[in-house]
Amino acid sequence: MPGMVLFGRRWAIASDDLVFPGAFELFLRVAWWIGILILYLKQKEKLNCVGGALLNGYLIVLIILLAVIICVISAVVYVSMKGTICNPGPRKSMPKLIYIRLALFLPEMIWASLGVAWIADSGVHCDKTVVNAIIATVIVSWIIIASTVVTVIIVFDPLGGKMSSYSTSGTDHLDTNDSNQLLNGLKTAARSVWETRIKLMCCCVGKDDHTRVAFSSTAELFSTYFSDTDLVPSDIAAGLTLLHQQQDRKIKDPEEVVSHSLVASQESDLDTELENCHHYVQFAAAAYGWPLYIYTNPLTGFCKIGGDCCRNRTAEYEFIGGDHLNCHFGSILHTTGLQYRDFIHISFHDKVFELPFLVALDHRKETIVVAVRGTMSLQDILTDLSAESESLNLECEVQDCFAHKGISQAAKYVYQRLINDGILSQAFSIAPEYQLVLVGHSLGAGAASLLAIMLKNSYPEVKCYAFSPPRGLLSKSLSEYSKSFVVSLVLGKDVIPRLSVTNLEDLKRRILRVIAHCNKPKYKILLHGCWYELFGGDPDNFPTELEGGNLTQPLLGEQSLLIHGSPSYNIFDESPRESPTRYPHLYPPGRIIHLIEDDSSGRSCCCSTSRYSAKWATEAEFSKILIGPKMLTDHMPDILIKALDNVVSERASCISCSTQENFNANIA
Repeated sequence: MPGMVLFGRRWAIASDDLVFPGAFELFLRVAWWIGILILYLKQKEKLNCVGGALLNGYLIVLIILLAVIICVISAVVYVSMKGTICNPGPRKSMPKLIYIRLALFLPEMIWASLGVAWIADSGVHCDKTVVNAIIATVIVSWIIIASTVVTVIIVFDPLGGKMSSYSTSGTDHLDTNDSNQLLNGLKTAARSVWETRIKLMCCCVGKDDHTRVAFSSTAELFSTYFSDTDLVPSDIAAGLTLLHQQQDRKIKDPEEVVSHSLVASQESDLDTELENCHHYVQFAAAAYGWPLYIYTNPLTGFCKIGGDCCRNRTAEYEFIGGDHLNCHFGSILHTTGLQYRDFIHISFHDKVFELPFLVALDHRKETIVVAVRGTMSLQDILTDLSAESESLNLECEVQDCFAHKGISQAAKYVYQRLINDGILSQAFSIAPEYQLVLVGHSLGAGAASLLAIMLKNSYPEVKCYAFSPPRGLLSKSLSEYSKSFVVSLVLGKDVIPRLSVTNLEDLKRRILRVIAHCNKPKYKILLHGCWYELFGGDPDNFPTELEGGNLTQPLLGEQSLLIHGSPSYNIFDESPRESPTRYPHLYPPGRIIHLIEDDSSGRSCCCSTSRYSAKWATEAEFSKILIGPKMLTDHMPDILIKALDNVVSERASCISCSTQENFNANIA
C-alpha cells in the first residue's frame, strides 16, 4: 500500500500499518482507564482535602478524555484491519481518524501539563496514595506523548512532499520530456537525502577522497533502488513473508527436484577441493582477528589470547612486517595453528577500499597463503555498497573485463601492497618452491578472487578459495576465466552469494507481484508469517494469490505501487530486468561448491547437529535471492566452518566404509 498522505505530504507508513501499534496502545489505554476509574471510585472520599477539588476534576476529565481516545483508537484499529495491501478502498476514512487522533493530543498535553502544575502546588494536601497515583498518570501521559513524537520522527519521509505532489498530480497531462524531468528531479533529491543519511550514520569513518566517493556511490545505489517504488517497510516485510512461503511450496513440488549425478572424476575432484576448503577456511577466519575468535569461543577465547594481548612480543615481531596488534596476532596463532615465524606480514589497516590482510607460510600444504578479511567495519560496508562496475586493465585475453568497483579497488590496494612493498617477493625468497593460495570470506572472498585474477599472469599456479563470495562481482567473461583457478564455497541459502543489483531488482519485482496478488490483509500476512518462521507449517495454508480461478489483473495492479512514469516493470513480464548501465549483470567467481542442509525444513533444534551434503553448482542456481530464517546465519564464518567440518567428516567416513567393504569383498 502506498504511504499515507497527511498534511499534504507522504509518510513512511500505510493505512494498514496501524493494527499492531494501535492494538498495543489500545491495551495500554484501556488498562490505564480502568486503573484510573478504580482509583477514582475507591479514593473519591479522600479527595475532600485542601486542593482535592482540583484533583477530583482532573481525574473526571482524564477519565472522559481517555474514553474518547479509546474510542478513536478502536476505530483506527478496526479500519486498519479492513481491505488488503492493494485494496485501500475500505480504509479511505483513515486520514480523518488520524487527524482526530492527533487533535486529541492537544487536550491530552494540556491536561498532562495541568497535572504537573497541580501536583507541584504546595497547597495540595491529600492522601499520599491519591497523589502518587495521579503522579503515575501524569508520567504515563508524557511517556505516551513522547513515544508518539518519536514515532512521527521515524515515519517522517524527507521526500514526502515531492513524492506526494508527483504521485497525485500524475503524468498523463505531461509529455515524455517533462515526465522524465520530474522523475529525474525526484531521483536527484533522493540521492541527496540518502547521502546525508549515510554521512550521519558513518560520521566517524573519515572524510578522505575514497570515503567521499563511497558515500556518493552508496547514495546512488539506494536512490536508484528505492526511488521508483511507493512501498513502506511493512509492505516489504509482508512481501518477503509471502515469498518465503511461495518458495517453500515450490521446493516441496517433486517436479522442482533435480537429480545431480556426478561421474567418478567429478566426485574425486569434489573431495579434493572440499579438503582444501576445509584446510584454508581457517586462514579466512583468522583474518578477522580477535573479534571472531572471541565470538566463536565465548567461554575460553579470552583466556587463551588474554596473555597475548598483554605480552610484549617485540623480539618476535621483528621477523614480521605490518601493523598487527597483540590480541589479533594471538587469535591468528590459535586459529591457524602456525608459529609466529610462519607469518610474513600481518596488516589490520582498515579504511574505505583498503582491507586488512595477512601473508603466511603454510608448510603442511607447501603454500604461501594470502588471507583477506571480510566485512567487519563501517568502512568495509561502504566498500561493499560501492556497487557500480569499473573496467579492469588486465594482462589477459579476456574481453569485457569489469567488476564490482568497491571490491576491485580493495583488491588493487592489496595487490599494490603485495607487489610494491615486496611482501610476496620476501615470501618466495624464503620458500621459492611453494604455491601461492589466496583465501577470504565474504568481502574478503571477492577481493581475493579479483586479486587472483590480477596475479594470474605473474603467478600462473595461483589458486583461490573464496568462501561465501558476493554474486555481483565479475563480468561474465571474467567469471568464466576464473573457473580454472578459483573455487567458491557457498552454504545453504546464504544471501550474499545471491546478492547483486540485478537480483535485488528481481526481488523487488517479485515482492510487488506477490503483494499485488494477495487477498489477505497485511496484519494476517505478518501474523501468519511470524508463526511460519518460528514454528513452520504447511506453506499451502498461506495463499499468495487471489482465490476464485484465473487472475487477469491484480486489484490495483503492481503499477499502483510504482512511482507514476516509471518504466521499470511490466506486470506479467517474467524476464529478468535489464540493469542500468552503472550496474550491469555481474557473476560469482570460479567454480562453485554448494553445501546443502539435508533437513529441508531448515528448522532444526538448537541441540541437534545439522547434516550437510556437497555438490558442484552452477551460477544459475544463485540467480534468485532465497528468503528464509537462515539466509543471514548461513553467511556467518563459524556456521560455514561447522558445516564444512560436517561434510568433510561425513564424506571421509563414507570413503572409509566403502574401502572396508571392498576389502572384505576381495577377501571373500
